[in-house]
Amino acid sequence: MNRGANADTARTRVRTAFARIREADRPEVWISLRPEAEVLAEAERIDRRADAGERLPLAGTVFAVKDNIDVLGMATTAGCAAYAYQPDQDAESVARLRAAGAIVIGKTNLDQFATGLVGTRSPFGAVRNAWDPERISGGSSSGSAVAVALGEVDFALGTDTAGSGRIPAALQGIVGVKPTVGTVPTSGVVPACRSLDCVTVFAPELTLARTVAEVMGDPAPAPRTMPARPRVAVPLAAQLAELADGWPEAFAAAVARLRTRGAEIVEVDISPLLEAATLLYGGAFVAERYAAVGEFISKHPDADLDPTVAAIILAGAAPTAADLFRDRERLEQLGAEGLGILEDCDALLTPTTTGHPTIAEVAADPVGANSRLGRYTNYANLFGLAALAVPAGLVDGLPFGIMFTGAPHSDQALADLAARFAAPPVHVAVFGAHLRGQPLNRHLTGLGGVFAEDVHTTPEYRLFALRTVPAKPGLVRTATTQGTSIVGELWTLPAAGFAELVASLPRPMAIGPVALADGRTVPGFLCEPSALDDAQDITAAGGWRAHLADAPK
Repeated sequence: MNRGANADTARTRVRTAFARIREADRPEVWISLRPEAEVLAEAERIDRRADAGERLPLAGTVFAVKDNIDVLGMATTAGCAAYAYQPDQDAESVARLRAAGAIVIGKTNLDQFATGLVGTRSPFGAVRNAWDPERISGGSSSGSAVAVALGEVDFALGTDTAGSGRIPAALQGIVGVKPTVGTVPTSGVVPACRSLDCVTVFAPELTLARTVAEVMGDPAPAPRTMPARPRVAVPLAAQLAELADGWPEAFAAAVARLRTRGAEIVEVDISPLLEAATLLYGGAFVAERYAAVGEFISKHPDADLDPTVAAIILAGAAPTAADLFRDRERLEQLGAEGLGILEDCDALLTPTTTGHPTIAEVAADPVGANSRLGRYTNYANLFGLAALAVPAGLVDGLPFGIMFTGAPHSDQALADLAARFAAPPVHVAVFGAHLRGQPLNRHLTGLGGVFAEDVHTTPEYRLFALRTVPAKPGLVRTATTQGTSIVGELWTLPAAGFAELVASLPRPMAIGPVALADGRTVPGFLCEPSALDDAQDITAAGGWRAHLADAPK
């Protein structure tokens, strides 16, 4: 048998999914659902293939598809019933997922023609937030994000031109993967801006989200890797001034958390990127939206059109070719300035969006509210960047999310960084050559280690000067209390860095439990007793630095 991450059979998962959809009773999430009997029949075929040993990495999973992406046998509406058509095949992204054993449940609601970041611009109804139905879900991939957040599906596909695969993720407390532009085929996708569109993934957690993105995508040319001590850029404080109440503090906490996991944090001026973001809707690039569906809207004024969407797209007919070339030139200038940030840093960390408005607030200011939401997302696809939105806690009981943005083809590196952010750090106590200022301290910092605090052991330890190069001590715990409290330091390491430290540690050194004077027991540097035969007992010094200070010069 060769199944995906979900241990259930496909049939069991399908039944659970439809039961959850009925239980949640959120009809605005879906534009169309496949008949349950039809989906169960497909699930039975998947189960037989998995049982026969076929490699199906996504067998046992079900997913939703944003209704501007083609699924064979289902109408594609792009959020406009009058626009609907019957595709003659799956979109390439969908086809690759189905070939891996994943099963489509249905098509989800969206901001019409994928034009919006709010999730309210749909004749099929505003998609309410999974946490608070008075608030927006975020768009345009609104239904897909909410279907995941409500547990109706294992993952869902969205699209992202200006942030539609990231903002809904942040507002639902889930993961949103926006791959490098062009790495996931967009054939079979109704375009918003054809040259900028990405097919994206929503999932409850990072591992599944990345698996889905890799199944859909083309192999990356020489994928970038994240170093042990990544250099991460964050915006200037003034560039975070538009955040909602409580969000600046939540972002500062996320930055501090990443720092404790070994990242070097660098404050940078992202004004070139923020200016580029305004060009996506405020410049001539909106003409590409008109090229996609503007003619349909012009010829069908009586169709079920969202008035805000129609106005935005029809305005795309106004820019001239000269306007477009002028904006392209300005974009090149901003790119040269803004992308310099990513040349010196491994990633840019920002809040995913600026706040979480209510549905009523968006209705009162539909364009302004939408514009504010895209402050940190609009520029990414203009420069072909990769981005990843991940949860970072709650503010006033609602999800707060952060976003890692990186150079083209940094997708896996961003995932590594996000995993580091999510994973708890490992503490390790050091007592000798790994202390700050000592010759092996660079080994700790090179693995992403960060100094946490000075510590003391309980009084049953003894310290010996070993005959090694470089000089270092060996800490051992006595069988009695015939020892003393030894001074050391507590460091934090990312899990991968700690594993590498343990694997590279030469004998007679070892990592084992060390009892601290404050009652904690943490992993720490110890020494094998066999190395102590010709070692000098320096316990009376109380610590390695004190011994070095007293040693003959």
